[in-house]
Amino acid sequence: MLEINVESSDEGEGYHLCRLTGEVDAYTVGEFREALAGIEGVRWLIIDLSEVPFMDSAGLGALIGGIRRVREGEGDVAVVSTTASLNRLLHTTGFDRIVPVTESLGDALTALGEA
Repeated sequence: MLEINVESSDEGEGYHLCRLTGEVDAYTVGEFREALAGIEGVRWLIIDLSEVPFMDSAGLGALIGGIRRVREGEGDVAVVSTTASLNRLLHTTGFDRIVPVTESLGDALTALGEA
């Protein structure tokens, strides 16, 4: 089961936070795609994967598609990931060379501020 919460900052920093809990795989990727499709016209998007123990190639594809849409709208994205296996996936695929992958929300905000 995948739980997705999307919230926007009230602090004037102009970011949206998409926080996932659970596995992102072929069975749950549709929910993730829908959540990302509902986030449009944002300056900054932070995708928090710190509670995602597993993501397959379908999940990675949805993640990349969502990032592409945000960037097409002149926004930028950072990812929070603290799971070793997920970090390996993001590093092995080269994902971490196109999007900042950080260990905390604060680090993600910093990375976006420097973009």
